[in-house]
Amino acid sequence: MVQRILEPAEIESIDHIAIARVRLPERAEVFSARAQRLRQLAPGNPIGPYLLLMATVADAQHAVAQSLDIPPLSPETLDRAGEHCMPLLPAQDAGAPLAAAALFDRLAATAPELAAPLATLRAMPADALAGAIQALLGLRPSSDIPIDTTTAPLLMAALQLDRTVLASQLREQDMPMLDVHTVCPVCGTPPVASIVRIGGRYQGLRYLHCGLCATEWHMVRVKCSHCETTEGISYYAVEGQGEALKAECCDQCHHYRKIAYMEKDPMVEPLADDLGSLALDVMMGEAGYGRANGNPLLWLADDGDDDDHGLETAEVRG
Repeated sequence: MVQRILEPAEIESIDHIAIARVRLPERAEVFSARAQRLRQLAPGNPIGPYLLLMATVADAQHAVAQSLDIPPLSPETLDRAGEHCMPLLPAQDAGAPLAAAALFDRLAATAPELAAPLATLRAMPADALAGAIQALLGLRPSSDIPIDTTTAPLLMAALQLDRTVLASQLREQDMPMLDVHTVCPVCGTPPVASIVRIGGRYQGLRYLHCGLCATEWHMVRVKCSHCETTEGISYYAVEGQGEALKAECCDQCHHYRKIAYMEKDPMVEPLADDLGSLALDVMMGEAGYGRANGNPLLWLADDGDDDDHGLETAEVRG
């Protein structure tokens, strides 16, 4: 029996529940898998020591996530998001005081190399922490709250922890159908990368991966995850580094995001593999393509263009 490969339009017409429209994070697995992958990518990597440091952060996230008590979203919030086709969390909801305090305490006990930035963060009141996170998300101008590249990854790690635990409490049927398909249905954040999964309902399907809450949502393959065109899509990989990670490039908007293939390496983890592949970013920059958005665990010195390294949180309105 010969199987016919479905065209993108045919895939989009299939019942979204049947093909797993979203994949919600498991709090018992997401951070531990990320830490393991970061350690796998570290040997021989130009930023290997930093990957190991972020693995330590992911270990702390995993430990705290198992007992962190984040109140679930109310039925009213779920209904309002569904009615207005908007993400479940408003963009301005950037505070994560419980997660931040617990994560920073854990890291203070397990990561002495982070003592200086942790001391700065632990001395900040909750409203100042929330304001700094809003600046990182692009909700407040950096002239108002300057971005500190040494504390930024830890602030984003705290927000990741908060939002991932919250997302893990949701159900697939809770997810709203957004008018804009390029942002996370839970927190409205653009994807950090995408992944083609294997196994069960996810077999062969491409999902966009949220760098904050780790929710994944389906998008057909060979389609720009930034401007949604299906024209002028091409793929590039660094020679000698395998086929498990490529840059999906768009000649319409001249942006790219990385795409990971589990059939090539079942251990790929979108955020970790994006972070550990700076050579691919350099190659794409030299080819004239820009990153669609940054990685929440890597912040570079401001070069005058905030969009190059910040995460932009989108507000989607019905």
